[in-house]
Amino acid sequence: MQLGLDVDVQKLEADKLRKGKNKAEEDLDSLKTDYKKLRRSTRTAGLVYQNEKGG
Repeated sequence: MQLGLDVDVQKLEADKLRKGKNKAEEDLDSLKTDYKKLRRSTRTAGLVYQNEKGG
């Protein structure tokens, strides 16, 4: 009986971690997309990041 409960708890924890990982990956992909759009728009506007100039 106790082992069955432990297995269920482990499954729930694994599922929660998996969902958290998927959410983090989605957030990272969204940030990458936003960053690319920002870089493209700054290039289009003629702006250059200070660290690209070496400063």
